Amino acid sequence: MNPLEFLIEILGSDDPEGRRLADRLAVTPWNGRRIIQHAPVRSIVIEAGELLECFQWSAEAPTGDVVDELADVLTYCHLLAVKLGVDSDQIVLEKLEQTRA
Repeated sequence: MNPLEFLIEILGSDDPEGRRLADRLAVTPWNGRRIIQHAPVRSIVIEAGELLECFQWSAEAPTGDVVDELADVLTYCHLLAVKLGVDSDQIVLEKLEQTRA
């Protein structure tokens, strides 16, 4: 199975947003290999570490770098949510309600 087929299987071919994400990830320089080699949870941690590195030496990290790494974290979080069959926005709202109580 090639990376694009793998992503479409996870995201579902009926979801236009998922299809766009799959198409975008399939043309990245690493061609989706990281998604296949690691569970999304591992990738979230790896990318979160790269986001943290933006602030390693200064509280004023370059915005472009932060945005790039944040996009990576959110992408893997989205992939995990889709894989689990949950709505990302909904679970965030539910968690906010739990913590407010």
